[in-house]
Amino acid sequence: MACSAAVGLPGFMRLACTAAILAWGTASAQAQSLLQLYQTAHGYDAPYQSALANAQASQARADQARAGLLPQVGLQAGAQRNWAETNVAGQSSSRSFNVLNGSIVGSQPLYRPANRITWDQGQRAAEAARVQLDSVEQDLIVRLSQAYFDVLAAEESLAFVRALKAAVAEQLESAKRNFEVGNATITDSREAQARFDLATAQEIAAENDLRVKKLALDQLVGLTGVDPRPLAQPIVLPQPQPQDVNTWVDRAVNQHPAVVQSRMALDIARLETAKAKTGHLPTVDLQASVGQNRYPDGNPSVSAAPSARYRSTNAGVGVVLNWPLFAGFAVENRVRETLSLEDKARADLENIQRTVAQATRAAYFGVQSGHGQVAALEAAEASSLTALQANQLGYQVGVRINIDVLNAQSQLYQTRRDLARARYDVLVGLLRLKQASGTLSADDLLPINQMLAAEGARPPVVVAPLAPMAPAGAASAPGATAPSPADATRPARADRR
Repeated sequence: MACSAAVGLPGFMRLACTAAILAWGTASAQAQSLLQLYQTAHGYDAPYQSALANAQASQARADQARAGLLPQVGLQAGAQRNWAETNVAGQSSSRSFNVLNGSIVGSQPLYRPANRITWDQGQRAAEAARVQLDSVEQDLIVRLSQAYFDVLAAEESLAFVRALKAAVAEQLESAKRNFEVGNATITDSREAQARFDLATAQEIAAENDLRVKKLALDQLVGLTGVDPRPLAQPIVLPQPQPQDVNTWVDRAVNQHPAVVQSRMALDIARLETAKAKTGHLPTVDLQASVGQNRYPDGNPSVSAAPSARYRSTNAGVGVVLNWPLFAGFAVENRVRETLSLEDKARADLENIQRTVAQATRAAYFGVQSGHGQVAALEAAEASSLTALQANQLGYQVGVRINIDVLNAQSQLYQTRRDLARARYDVLVGLLRLKQASGTLSADDLLPINQMLAAEGARPPVVVAPLAPMAPAGAASAPGATAPSPADATRPARADRR
């Protein structure tokens, strides 16, 4: 029975409904949706910011590698003081003079295959860093969704425990009243008291669990007092599309970031082998220079006018060939090393593909199993509610005892708690499946975000109200439903005599 339909019920029947609604608390006017929290976490999450900085640094390294293909120009300038002494036929003379010089030297690589390969490796490394950034972003989506639904699950768990506590409290009061009028033994009261104390302990644990889950979500998004919006009711869980595990595996082995990174690592290893083989190849550079030397005090080496100001300008352009002939087998051993590293990169790629394929299969079947669990728990919820109502009615007519009702109550609320947890697990499992296949993006949060309740709305926990607790063996209250034949034929326990 919904709480909205309990207005005309007796006070003790409305108790459980009221407690369940109050357990949810007052919804915050600033409740955040999953998409809003993702946008906040996107600019705050430390792992994502680290991966972003690494991608930018990798692109800068790639641009540095391009410098090996571009011209290099340098300016040189100097000033010095010289002293000269000459001795001719016993006649000595000495003088000092200043020298000023400056030159511009430039070079352009014409044939340097190693530089070209280094640039290609830098581009591959920059692409791998961008893929790593995409992988970290997918991980952020999953971590945020998990933390978001962990809070909602903890809230529902606390609400169910409080609703169970309220129901057990009413059962305890009923057992005490029956004991006072002589219709029940003290055992009923003690059983109900023990169950009430257990519910109190569970409430304390649920409150602490909710506090911890909220702190984890606050830390992830960089806010305090985050209030996630719950799912709207009723909820229809989406199925993975397409519903073919092989299609998901094919996507994973081709698009998963770890596979793409390993494939790029293999390309870089192959380029390293090619670069090592260039150790035997020549290099050709175009070089040009222009310079000027000035002697303000004269140049003593010029016999015509050794004391006159002197200036000379030199310019040149040419091609320089450098061809290593023998390097002590360093090139051969370097090639052997890079070939082995290439084999390692190939084996790593194969291992990553197998691991990703297995993880994708596990994620797909996990989602399928989650849907089955949700369906089974929904059926179990209906059955547990029927069983609770039957035990309540049997308790009224004396064919059920207090512990039967208490057990039925615990089973119902535990089933509802497990059902809520299973629904959240399915939603997170769908995101994990897309992450395993390498196709997860922020757009995948939109369908889940649309399943959330409207701003300020928080659906109450539907609690089965307790039936009136008449003394054992007494006639049913007016309007009460008569017990079923099966209930009526069950013998009462000895401790009810």
